[in-house]
Amino acid sequence: MPTASPMPKPAKPQQSGVVVPHKPKWPQRLAASLVYLLVRVVSATIRYEWRDTSGLLSVDKSQPVIFCVWHNRLALCLEVPRIFLRDIQRPCKLAAMVSASKDGGLLARVLEHFDVQPVRGSTSRRGRQALLELIGWAEQGYDLAITPDGPRGPCYVVQEGVIALAQLTGRPILPVSYQLTWKITVKSWDRFQIPLPFTKCVMHLTPPIYVPREISEDEREQLRAEVETRLKSVTVD
Repeated sequence: MPTASPMPKPAKPQQSGVVVPHKPKWPQRLAASLVYLLVRVVSATIRYEWRDTSGLLSVDKSQPVIFCVWHNRLALCLEVPRIFLRDIQRPCKLAAMVSASKDGGLLARVLEHFDVQPVRGSTSRRGRQALLELIGWAEQGYDLAITPDGPRGPCYVVQEGVIALAQLTGRPILPVSYQLTWKITVKSWDRFQIPLPFTKCVMHLTPPIYVPREISEDEREQLRAEVETRLKSVTVD
């Protein structure tokens, strides 16, 4: 008797190539609300000292920028738009790149509490899509923010993403960092800093770095190194 031919294996569905970022679930949304409240409460006790050597925000208030800050300084850098921009009477419209991972979902929700538009992506996941979205927000007049050594490090090493973003948007890169008198340093890859109540925070806004539209690979590397050097010069652990 003839034997039945084996059934063909079902074809695997083709991938669209579009990476969908993880959305925060209710535990993360609750945690984000608590983090937001904690940051605001602690921030209210902090003595801020602003050192704006850029002159960009206080003199030319109409110039949108790309805030560039180390990953381990995220805790208080959301206070730059809320406090500093308010004091110089500049409208605060900010879009920030956040990892598309599950942990990034928590941070994205925290940003939303601060009225910051999160854009999900990184150099390792959904990077191209996030870059296009950031360009879209830039075209609407938003300031942009990026952690050049995130989300996986190495710590204090600037990746090329911020250079590409500045090149495509025409926005100057504004390196920002701060130092704390009292803090807790977490044993993580970025040595994340948690400010303690009643600490002093010296916030540094350094001179801007402009990236031409047309540059060579050598010039790109020089600008990347300059951003890294500028940030390290105002980073005191």
